[in-house]
Amino acid sequence: MSQPPQGGPGEQEGFGAPYEPQPGAYGNPVPPQHQPQPQPGPYGQPPTAPYGYPQPQPQPQPGPYGPPPTVSYGHPGPRPSPPGGRSRGRVAGLVAAVLAGALVIGAGVWFAVGGDDGADDGKPVAKESTALERPGAEPVPKATPAPGAAEINKGRKEGEAKVRWVQRNGVDLPGGGASALGPWVVGDVVAKAMYRTASGYSLDDGARKWSLRLPSDVCAAPTRPTADGKIVIGLLTDTSTENSVCDKLQMIDLATGEAGWSATFERAPTQDGLANIVMAISGDVLTIGRVGRTDAYRVSDGKHLWDKLPGPCQSYGLAGGAVLLAAVSCRDQPAGEAEAESEADDVIEEVRRVDPSTGRTLWTYEAEKGWLIDEVHSVDPPVISLRKGGAVEGEWAITVLNADGTFRSRPIAGDDVPEARCTGMRRNVGANLDTCVGVTADADTLYAATKHRFADGVLTNDVVAFDMSTGKKKWKVPAPAGQTLMPLRVEGGKALIYLGPPGAKSGTKGVGGGIVALGPDGGAPRQVLRHPASAAVTERTFTDPLVLYAGGRSLLMLTYVSAATDEEERELPTMIAFGD
Repeated sequence: MSQPPQGGPGEQEGFGAPYEPQPGAYGNPVPPQHQPQPQPGPYGQPPTAPYGYPQPQPQPQPGPYGPPPTVSYGHPGPRPSPPGGRSRGRVAGLVAAVLAGALVIGAGVWFAVGGDDGADDGKPVAKESTALERPGAEPVPKATPAPGAAEINKGRKEGEAKVRWVQRNGVDLPGGGASALGPWVVGDVVAKAMYRTASGYSLDDGARKWSLRLPSDVCAAPTRPTADGKIVIGLLTDTSTENSVCDKLQMIDLATGEAGWSATFERAPTQDGLANIVMAISGDVLTIGRVGRTDAYRVSDGKHLWDKLPGPCQSYGLAGGAVLLAAVSCRDQPAGEAEAESEADDVIEEVRRVDPSTGRTLWTYEAEKGWLIDEVHSVDPPVISLRKGGAVEGEWAITVLNADGTFRSRPIAGDDVPEARCTGMRRNVGANLDTCVGVTADADTLYAATKHRFADGVLTNDVVAFDMSTGKKKWKVPAPAGQTLMPLRVEGGKALIYLGPPGAKSGTKGVGGGIVALGPDGGAPRQVLRHPASAAVTERTFTDPLVLYAGGRSLLMLTYVSAATDEEERELPTMIAFGD
């Protein structure tokens, strides 16, 4: 594995002055005033730094001792960037997302969806759910730490945050394990959905506050809930057949665990046997998609809003939040015209900003031929990654757009190859575009983790920053010895970054993971939250965790739960919370 050259600012060891978090309610950092007010996400994460679910990638198989390997798109050597592309402002009906696996299906699948302007005639009708059982008779556990926190805290040193609680799986899962969707934070509740249950837990002590049994397996969910804490999850039709598809919707109030409306959406003719859908929430609108069909619903009451996709186009992914962006493939010429030399020559890949309430396209950015929209790292400002060729051997590049969808810049990485970390498709869980961590941006600076490399037998990496207007590299800061850095989001002009614990073979003693910050000028990472070194062994069991931070506390969640034996599976730590 090649190693990028060393050097650049920030080579000094240790940490600079502590970072002071920006004011704001717990889980809701104050956004920059010059940007549109974002919808709060998990632990206050704004849509500019999404994290959450697996992105469209080849589906690996789980191993006997845990989840499949992480799918990432950082590869040896520099990746050529695509040309700047073309932007054409236009207003057309839209689109939301289709099966994220259409990235793999490619340009050979085409469809057009007709329909009215969102009238209810012939559409799925939302209704109050009768299929779910809320186990009200089950006692809520007392507010006591989960096993493990007290033992870990016995070794805590001065300056290290305490472990508030550790949650263990405690569930006998089917063979191969199961994906955990979430976490979603609403007030003092952190919620997740896994297998056939959605649950909410106290952020303070980890005690279960509510639990909702589901009639079948969870198969998809949006990355973030509505501002008032509502989520709509996808469920399989049933679990009695291998051909069950993800075609049921269930709204849940994450603060209370109460089930709201439910609906079954119409399958497209090309969807038979496919279980994956993509989902995104923007404002009070849920947009869902799968091969051959797109639908939008109002989250508050389940009203069906629209399902149009104009022309010979298909959408294969979307990212929600303050802005709804969709990745769309269209034919370059209408059907019936002269055949192109190859079908791929007809393909136009686009990013569209969509009005979630009406499906109207507000602007369109067109990528050069052969490049797919691979991931949305930020919706405001728009930062996307494009891919050409396979997920492993192909080329990859980041493109920055202006607020109106016109081309702004293309970061030039050189040998410092950026690498976003994604969890890969897990079984029947749907995949959204706003899933990966490792690349985040504000109006002026883009921060990206570099490809992981081995140093003295353990993985490490750097964070590299680019000027958003020019694409030029500003600086590079290496991770501390034996550790890794993964940018999460930008807050108050500084990138908040997860510092992973030292590798087991690093030889680094007395050091844990934590949260650090880097400003637009680089320098040494500044300490935000220091996880105790006594928690490093437990923290390393969280393979590619989702990491949330706000209000001086952090939370890690395992996104895929699997182990070699039932006993190990039940005892596997799945969430851990830090902070005083």
